[in-house]
This record gives sequence, C-alpha cells and structure tokens, in this order.
Amino acid sequence: MAAIWAGIDAGKTHHHCVAIDESGRRVLSRRVANDEPELLELLTDVLALGDEVTWGIDLADGGAALVITILVQHDQLVHYISGRAIHRASESYRGEGKTDAKDAAVIADQVRIRRDLHPLRTGDETVTDLKILTGRRMDLVADRTRTVNRLRAQLAGLFPGLERVLDLTNTGPLVLLTGYQTPAALRRTGKKRLETWLRNRRVLRADRLAETAWQAAGRQHTSLPGEKLTAQMVHTLAGEVIALNQQVGEIDKAIEARFREHRDFEVITSMPGMGIILGAEFLAATGGDMTAFGTADRLAGFGGVAPVPRDSGKISGNLRRPRRYNRRLQRVFYTSALFSIHHCDESRRFYERKRAEGKHHIQAVLALARRRVNVLWALLRDGRAYELTPPTARAA
Repeated sequence: MAAIWAGIDAGKTHHHCVAIDESGRRVLSRRVANDEPELLELLTDVLALGDEVTWGIDLADGGAALVITILVQHDQLVHYISGRAIHRASESYRGEGKTDAKDAAVIADQVRIRRDLHPLRTGDETVTDLKILTGRRMDLVADRTRTVNRLRAQLAGLFPGLERVLDLTNTGPLVLLTGYQTPAALRRTGKKRLETWLRNRRVLRADRLAETAWQAAGRQHTSLPGEKLTAQMVHTLAGEVIALNQQVGEIDKAIEARFREHRDFEVITSMPGMGIILGAEFLAATGGDMTAFGTADRLAGFGGVAPVPRDSGKISGNLRRPRRYNRRLQRVFYTSALFSIHHCDESRRFYERKRAEGKHHIQAVLALARRRVNVLWALLRDGRAYELTPPTARAA
C-alpha cells in the first residue's frame, strides 16, 4: 500500500475530506459531520487506504478543534495551511469553480508537494487556557473602546466643554458621568457638594475633578436639543464602561494566575517591556513551543518584524515589510519594544542609534523588536532569565 495524503476543508457543522494517492488521484471524497463518531469513522476509512497518512487542514482552532484533537490523539501527522494559501493555490488548478471538495483536494495536494508547512501539536493546558483568556480579554477591550467612543460622541453633542477636558479612560470621570451629565446639573450641585459626592464614591483627586467639571459647567449655559435623552444615554454608557473595566480587571487577574503556572513565566517576564499580559499573549500566539519554529529568524518572520527581500532582475537588496504574518504576535513584539525604550537603557540606546541612522520612529522600533526576538529566543532556549551582562561575557 502507498502513502496517502488527506485534506480537510473544515467548517462549523461539517467538514469535507479528500484523500489522494502518490499520483494525486482521489481515492476518497466525503462530507462528514463535525461529530466524534463520524470523525472516527472517517479516520478508520482513511487509514485503511495506505500505510502512512499525512493530513492537512485549513483551520487551526474553532470548529476544527475536535477533528484536530482526534487526529493528534491517534498519532496522526497534521499540517496547517492557511485559507489564503489555499485560495491562491486553487488558481493554479483546473476550473474556476469553488466547492468544499475542490478545496479539500487542493489542501491534500499542497500537503503532498510542500515541505514548509507547520505540523499542528496539542499545546499544554496552560497555553490553551491562556489562548481562551487572552482572546476574551481582546473582545472585552474592543467592546470597551467602542463604548468609550460612543460615550464621547454623546457627551460631545450634549456638553462639549466637559468632553474635551475629561479622560474617559480613568474611573473618576466615568463615575462623575453616572451622576451628572449636564452643565445645569453641575451648577445646581455646586463645587463643594460635587467634591463630597465624588469622595464618597472613592474617586481619586476628587477636588481636581470637581474643579475641572465646575469650570466647564460655568462656560456653557445653553441647553441643547434632546438634552434629557442624551443625558440618560451618557449615564448608561458610563456605567457600561465601568462594568467593562471591572471585567477586564478580573480577567487580567485570571491571566496572571494561569501564566504564573507556566514553566517559562520567569524567563519571559524577565525581558524588559514584556509584562504579564504581553507575555501571556506571546504564549497564546506561539503555542509556547519554540521548536515549532526552528530558528529565531522564523519566529521573527512569523511575528512580522523581519523584513523580506523584494528583488527583481538587476535590482537587488530591496527590503519591504512582510504582508503575511501573525498580527497578534507582531503587536506583542512592537508594544514590548516600545515599553522597553522607556524602561531599559540598552533598548533606548539601540533605538536612538537607529534614529541617528535616519530611520523613522516605527522603523527604529521594529528594528529593536527584531533584535529582542533573538534575545528572547536565546533565553527560552537556555531556560534562563534576562540579564544585562550575559554569563559568557562575565566569564570572559
């Protein structure tokens, strides 16, 4: 019996699987429900076709989580190939039509001929939990940003002077808006009573906030159309932002507690600029297994901080920013590099040197992020925390 390659076009409720032999001939094509009994039956039938089976799939989580787990637990080699890669590869195959069966056949054939695909592995429970927690945190932060923007829009249409002077990312101004939304209400209350009201709600620097709000109220004596309803909207939105802040705080605690259980917690957080949240997102984006990348260069490429060549004909040496990379991991590398400029002398000197060479701010930060990938890679490889003076330098 020959080797078999099986491609799975994954879906939410159903998958389509196509198996091909060494010549590329289809030996199986089947639509199966995303249900364990049917998936196990498919696995048995495909294994009966050959001595060695290699699988490919176009999703790495979500609706494909069950089939991937079943395959990995049965010691099957599973490769991931992105949907974009499948779409581009489909253009080189006969026919313009798009069906699940065709996509599954393209996946199987690409797995057969390509040697650069990443095998999927089951991560440890800690990394899996961090993926869930950090994903939920991203959703909450996005909801909070949208709600704050709506709040600003409503407040600007009601009390533009107050919207201009309040920082709605802080708790104090949000508490203020749950009680007072209009200039008239602030003037009726008075500065001293407003300050007392804020202090009773444990608002920091209540005197400054009361003074700021009081001065804004003194500059607007005109009631705008729809003031009553808009004030109710401001009150509701301010309460929603406070609730979202509390949820983000709670999930941050859960992320820290879970992250501390990971074997590389001390190593990752020892890097300047790599705190609890960014460190947890690094593990969630990479899976925590550096052997899957092989080298620091491949990790940098996956994270979008390594330039790629753009040569043609007699033109060589051109570099451009990559277009295919993990956006989430790039944000981790870029943001941690920004933080390190303010908290690490070595990073700041490297950044200033790049600026002196004529690089723009973003270019200099990306160059710093690329260098930090090498450092982080070495730390994880050796299992040691970051030090300003490496052990080899001290020994010399």
